[in-house]
Amino acid sequence: MRLFAAFAIAKFLRFLTRLRGGGSAFPGFVLLRLVPDALERAVGSLPRGVIFVTGSNGKSTTTAMLTEILRAHGLRVFSNPAGGNLPQGLASALVGGASLLGRVAADIAVLEVDEAYGPSISDLVAPDWVVITNIQVDQLNRFGEPEAVYRLLLTLGHRAKAGVVINGSDPNTTALGAELHATGTRVEQMQVSSAAQATAAHGLVPAPLFFDPTPNLAVAPGVVVSAVRGPQTSLDVAGAVWKVTLPQPGLHYAVDAGLAMEMASVVLQDFQPERAVAALELGAGVYGRGEVIRYRGVEISLIMMKNLPSLQVNLDAFPAPLENVFIAVDEGTPDPSWIFDADTRSLASVSVLSGSKAWQWALLLEHRGIPYGEVIEDSRAGLDAFIKNSPPQGGPLHAIVNYEQMMLIRRIAGYKELEGAR
Repeated sequence: MRLFAAFAIAKFLRFLTRLRGGGSAFPGFVLLRLVPDALERAVGSLPRGVIFVTGSNGKSTTTAMLTEILRAHGLRVFSNPAGGNLPQGLASALVGGASLLGRVAADIAVLEVDEAYGPSISDLVAPDWVVITNIQVDQLNRFGEPEAVYRLLLTLGHRAKAGVVINGSDPNTTALGAELHATGTRVEQMQVSSAAQATAAHGLVPAPLFFDPTPNLAVAPGVVVSAVRGPQTSLDVAGAVWKVTLPQPGLHYAVDAGLAMEMASVVLQDFQPERAVAALELGAGVYGRGEVIRYRGVEISLIMMKNLPSLQVNLDAFPAPLENVFIAVDEGTPDPSWIFDADTRSLASVSVLSGSKAWQWALLLEHRGIPYGEVIEDSRAGLDAFIKNSPPQGGPLHAIVNYEQMMLIRRIAGYKELEGAR
């Protein structure tokens, strides 16, 4: 009865938050206060287990790709597609996907997990597998140093009941995998060929870590990203090359696809690469990560600038410099000074700068000699001016935004759910 009451209250709160537009972690927060072991009860005993996807960047896309591949193989998958990767966000996904009795109709769970909260989330529900995407420079105000992320991921990796899948071309996750492997944890890896890495001006953008190197990981990769050309990616799976056209271009999306393919090939006894390729090609872009939204009849592609590496790899993915770009950044990026470390040669011109941190971007563009138009701090007014001033073009307009501005712009455009529902 207590579980039923807790889910009834949480679902009612979810209904109220949806009325005002946008997602909210508050229903999940309330659920965990009422039933602290709700996640374990719901997904802890699923027949195919629980997979965590974590790392500095690429978590949301890898989670979405892996989910689609598993579904293409006939599995029912519970996931958190809205990207709420803290405990309350995971619980909010559960509120939306579970019955009033707290049950989910799933065979397996694939959960995006924040790298800092991974150990504490593993206290709520133990993972069978952990996928680690990379370790990059990220939110120094939060983590202090990349070594702190390394230690957190190492702790989480030790708690994986079955094993860990890593990006074997990131030297930091490779070192982490070698350390885990040396202590008896099963480690599988995906790798990226040097030719594929060379397709991005700045490669994989790993964080510099300062510790004595550990021995190389003596585990053969199951999947190799062998070639990347725009959205066209070649994946070598057990000696056979499969070509896939991803929803978005760029080396970073190819890496995410390779990790998803690797994890699926490990967890599925009946893994079929052709089904995985079809799932990757049909999958929609993750919200805010190259997602194309429509506002006032105009298509806009949202490009996330969560941190320096995420901004850089997205800029590197464009074959020609962007013109008439909209940039919106607010207090969700407490210290945007890191933008001065970005290679901005992919920006030919910027039409409108918006958000409370717009002037920091204006200073950067002025310093680099990149022409820009208006500075309009109000996001709605800035977006309207951007559409009005931008000439028609063959594809969508481009908006570079931080996470908070991404959510605000989606709400302005009428996207009331992070999962994409309108």
